[in-house]
Amino acid sequence: MTRHLRRARLLLLPLFAGAMAATVALATPAAAAVWSSSDQWGTWQNGGYTLYNDVWGSGHGPQTIWANSFSNWGVWANHPNTGGVKSYPNCTRFVGRTLTALHGVTSNFNVTVPGSGAYETAYDIWDSGNANEIMLWMNKTGAVGPLGSFQTTVSAGGHTWDVYRGSNGSNQVISLLRHGNTSSGSVDVLAVLNWIRGKGWFGDITLGNVQFGYEITSSSGGLNFTTNSFSVSFS
Repeated sequence: MTRHLRRARLLLLPLFAGAMAATVALATPAAAAVWSSSDQWGTWQNGGYTLYNDVWGSGHGPQTIWANSFSNWGVWANHPNTGGVKSYPNCTRFVGRTLTALHGVTSNFNVTVPGSGAYETAYDIWDSGNANEIMLWMNKTGAVGPLGSFQTTVSAGGHTWDVYRGSNGSNQVISLLRHGNTSSGSVDVLAVLNWIRGKGWFGDITLGNVQFGYEITSSSGGLNFTTNSFSVSFS
C-alpha cells in the first residue's frame, strides 16, 4: 500500500467517527421529535394543551424540551447539584369552570424518570386567579420537600397522601405527597379538589390550569425525563 493511500484511509477514520456521532445525535428524542426547544421559556401548543420548558430558578443549567404530541414529550436537563428548584417543564390544559359546575376531572400519566438527581414528578393545579396552587406529587427522588407544614393524611382521588399547607408569599400552596412512588396511574383530580374545599381551605374556585411535569432541583451531568403518555379529561 502506498503512503498516499494509507494517509487517505487514516483521514477517513475521523470522518467516519464524526458521521457515527451525528447518527447517534440524530437518534436522540429531541432531535427526532416533532418539536423541541432549548429556550428558557420555550412553548408549543398541541391538541388543546400547551407545553412549557419553564426554566425559571436561579443558578440553572441547560435544558431542552421535546414533544411528538401533548401526550408524548420529555426533557433533557443538566442543572447543577445545588439547592432550589431550577425548572418545571410541563404540559398544561386549561379548564375554566367552577368546581360545582364540573362533573369530573381526571388525568392519566405514564413516565420514565431517572434514579438520580433531585426532582419530583408532579401535578401543579391552579385556580383561574392563581390564588391557590395545589401540587400532587406522584414520585420524588433526592433532597426535595414540600412548602408549608404537615396537616394530615388522606385517601382521595384514588391515592393516599400526606398533606402540607403553606404560602410562598404570593399564593396559598397545598401539596399532597403520594404514599410511595409511582411512574403511572390515574388521578381523580376533582375528588382531591372537593376534599380540599370541604376542609374550608378554599371555596367554589374556578379551576384554571392543570399542569403535569417535573419540578427539577438538580440533574447534574444531564438526565432524561420522559412522558410516555398523559391526558386530562373534564366534563
